[in-house]
Amino acid sequence: MNAAHQSSCTDRDAIAPDVADAAPMRWIGFELAGQRYAVDLGQVREIVRPPEITPVPGAAGDVLGVISLRGGILGVLDGCRRLGLATECPATTDVRLVVFALESGPVALRVDAIGDVIEAPRATLQAPPAGRSVRADDPVSAVLADARGFVAVLDAARLCRLQH
Repeated sequence: MNAAHQSSCTDRDAIAPDVADAAPMRWIGFELAGQRYAVDLGQVREIVRPPEITPVPGAAGDVLGVISLRGGILGVLDGCRRLGLATECPATTDVRLVVFALESGPVALRVDAIGDVIEAPRATLQAPPAGRSVRADDPVSAVLADARGFVAVLDAARLCRLQH
């Protein structure tokens, strides 16, 4: 490899992280107990109106039950309880289930309302604020600032991880 080619490869490698940081990412926003959250749109399989949820005896307090969706049985988690926000989130006509396509299989999360699709460069992500209570499996991976304040960005896999 000649020196000019080696130099151009090295320069391109050095630029790649900046290009990745500038590439737009997309998140879907939603509300839980009056607070704004978002998850990577690539982790979302679909968003549906909640069908009847069948309770599962002995399930954890944040597991609402199971539903039948497109020939499969999915677990449904309560987003408010999962994040420790409230024991009962209001039931309104805006309630939706966000169905995640995770490695462990699909799982649904009950949210109070769906928000907008948020598109922003990866570089706009900020670390979660210091001084907040943090748990070992904290699903908050970052925050995004916008005209209305902050949006907590959640890691869907950590958010939906079932306790063993």
